[in-house]
Amino acid sequence: MTHREFYDWQTMGGGADVTKLVGALEDRGIPWCMIGGLAVNHWSEEPMATADVDLVIAAERIEDAVEVLTGEGFREERFEWSVNLKGESKVSIQISTEAFYQEFPTRSVPADVHGILMRVASLEDTLQGKLAAYQDAGRRPSKRQKDLADIARLIEAHPQLSDQLPETVSSKLEH
Repeated sequence: MTHREFYDWQTMGGGADVTKLVGALEDRGIPWCMIGGLAVNHWSEEPMATADVDLVIAAERIEDAVEVLTGEGFREERFEWSVNLKGESKVSIQISTEAFYQEFPTRSVPADVHGILMRVASLEDTLQGKLAAYQDAGRRPSKRQKDLADIARLIEAHPQLSDQLPETVSSKLEH
């Protein structure tokens, strides 16, 4: 089974939704990149299946992107810090509108994640995004534990990043 076949199996066809998303943004030249679990999967040694697709789009192009994506058949729901989209699969697409992430697309890199070509946040940005998520006391405890596990996966694959960890996070990781 290929990485793409496994991803499609886990997400009930999520590869098609992600491919449609990537194609629509690329065709219109909209600056964007994946953050969160998909970016961690690129930078870590062992990818994990995730039905969450977190991305950031250049602030001045978010409305263009949402218009294009709803035109492609995605359903839109807006929240204070995100625009969420749903396609035909179990994949949940969340476009972050938080200012913290707005420069990430300028430093993104091309990547093959689960057999899908996409842009992902740089290694350093991916770590900083996961640190910010983990340190957000308002997040559910289960989400924060996943964020900590993602930080550990990044550090295992890139030990040089460990000196970028605050002590409050570093002390939670087994070395």
